[in-house]
Amino acid sequence: MKKLMQLVIKHKKSVLIIFIILAAIGTFLSTRVSVNYDMVDYLPEDAQSTVAISIIEEEFVGDAPNARVMLENVTIQQALEYKVKLSAILGVSSVSWLDDVIGKDNLITTPLEFLDNSITENYYKDGNALLSISIKSGQELDTVNAIYDLIGDNGAVGGDAANSSAFQSMTESEVFSAMAFIIPIILIILIFSTKSWLEPFLFLITIGVAVVINIGTTAISDEISYITQTVTPILQLAVSMDYAIFLLHSFYEYRSTHEPNEAMQLAMRRSLPTVAASAATTIIGFLALIFMRFGIGSDLGFHLAKGVILSFLSVMVFLPALTLVSYKLIDKTKHRSFAPSFSKVSKGISKLRIPFLILALIVVIPCFIAQSRTSFIYGTGGSVEGSRVEKDTALIEETFGKENLLVLLVPKETSGKEADLCDELSSISNITNVVSYVTAVGAEIPPQYVPKNVVNQFYSENYSRIILYTSMPEEGEQAFNTVKSVLDSTAKHYDSYYLTGRSATLYDMKNVIEIDTNIVNLVAIIGIFVVILITFRSITVPVLLVFTIETAIWINLSFAYFTDNTLSYIGYLIISTVQLGATVDYAILLTNHYLTERKNLPKKEAMYKTLTDNLSAILVSASILAAGGFTLAVTSGNPIVSELGTLLGRGTLLSFVMVICVLPTLLIIFDKTIQKQLLKTLSVYIKKLKNNLKR
Repeated sequence: MKKLMQLVIKHKKSVLIIFIILAAIGTFLSTRVSVNYDMVDYLPEDAQSTVAISIIEEEFVGDAPNARVMLENVTIQQALEYKVKLSAILGVSSVSWLDDVIGKDNLITTPLEFLDNSITENYYKDGNALLSISIKSGQELDTVNAIYDLIGDNGAVGGDAANSSAFQSMTESEVFSAMAFIIPIILIILIFSTKSWLEPFLFLITIGVAVVINIGTTAISDEISYITQTVTPILQLAVSMDYAIFLLHSFYEYRSTHEPNEAMQLAMRRSLPTVAASAATTIIGFLALIFMRFGIGSDLGFHLAKGVILSFLSVMVFLPALTLVSYKLIDKTKHRSFAPSFSKVSKGISKLRIPFLILALIVVIPCFIAQSRTSFIYGTGGSVEGSRVEKDTALIEETFGKENLLVLLVPKETSGKEADLCDELSSISNITNVVSYVTAVGAEIPPQYVPKNVVNQFYSENYSRIILYTSMPEEGEQAFNTVKSVLDSTAKHYDSYYLTGRSATLYDMKNVIEIDTNIVNLVAIIGIFVVILITFRSITVPVLLVFTIETAIWINLSFAYFTDNTLSYIGYLIISTVQLGATVDYAILLTNHYLTERKNLPKKEAMYKTLTDNLSAILVSASILAAGGFTLAVTSGNPIVSELGTLLGRGTLLSFVMVICVLPTLLIIFDKTIQKQLLKTLSVYIKKLKNNLKR
């Protein structure tokens, strides 16, 4: 390691050139990253709704519909003409309407009043036609824009594909907006914590290079989620900034007694264990997401962990080279310290340490229970606020109501069995209409006597497709109970079956994520526990540190329950690991300094000095991460991303409060136990060393 440090210092200009080239390559590759805006794609392959969609795509004419287009003030003939034009748009795989259900000839020749209203009014009502469209994944933006060009103001577009299109157009600009918002804030924070006008820019350049390289390396994946694209740069920047601060501050401490190259080598040697331990806990927290069966976890976790590793390398390799090249300029741009003294704050915390602990113990159990009873949203959280799709969706729902279709696939066996199932499904609460071959055409009419395009809507080679119209919301207890009832009823008649549709998909998400939550949290806690255990060689220390941060997490997640609000499942799942991995560093820093001071001072004096010396550093780190979170909340029009930002910002501040107000008391109370464990570990180490020397 020493040789590597010397190599970096000796070839500092070459190091700078290499990182600049890597950043340039990363910038180029970032334009080639494919982004996925459909959360359904991240369900496990064996999920029932996923299998159903695959079967529909393989065996039936047209893919599963993901958009609704309403044409205003049109005749039947005009609607049919629009259908042809819509089918010709690039990216549209299929268009279905009333003619596909009852037959085109029947629709044209039969007066509307003689047709079954329970069927026709789902497609044509008061001169308005509602068409169901399937838009290919990844082509939503261009395709929806083409549909807008075709229908103009004489229509409306809604559905998942339309929402995805709005998210696509918004997300690309939001990343830059967020960066433009957060960078000035970070600069202001860093100026107050440094003694040179140039230092903050060195920090930003160092982490910025790592961020750009990380974005570029996402090109190795076939695609990334829009959540990953939006969240990763901000989190990477905010989480790893303190690595750079610690190294550069160590460098200037050694500068007073050593020449620059030697001072940097000493600073690198001193910073490496601390920065590595800090990065390790954060990486483990992020990597825990990989254990999710829901693919968004592995996508986000992998790229966040990769980002922290790249930031670590940039700080330990690029920053030393950059600093040694520019240290003279840093000296010329020095200013007086703007950071206030925290001695009075430390004294106040020391006096109130017992009340702080009592308060924490009082709230921890209610908050733990509350966060476990929070109601969740498993969908996207709604349309982009203020977008056309939001207005169009409201207009479509006003005319035709909320469409929440369920598509049931059962083996193509006897029409009698299918008829019995349809009768039973019709009696389920919230199901308003059941459309299948036996209900739309009739079980007594052989398929060979029915137009092929009508038959193909209901029958494939192996399956029968039954469409269920519902009056329920997309998700919630009502929707999920209905889905379960459909599955239970179908199980009485068929051994194998598959159900898809928005509510069915969200039902699968719910079941998958409930299992994921426990696994991810357990992996994160165990992993971080082990890192802290190795770092401090004490069982008590990781228990105290994990308890401190977990309490902050429970308080953070309980807000939704106490304010009677719902919480996005993504926000809940991610924040549990991200907050733990990102903010446990504050606890490690404080504990490490306390144990160092404890060698020479009594426990209370040691803690007072620890707080006085480190409160500023912890505050700076927490302020940057909280600013990153609240930036996402303010700049993102995506409800999921915005909520995740709020959780991160609030959670960081809560972790900060717990670390400086509660953890000191816990360390003092358990001081004797910790010291015994440390002494025991040291004695064992010395004994082993002696035995090795004898050999």
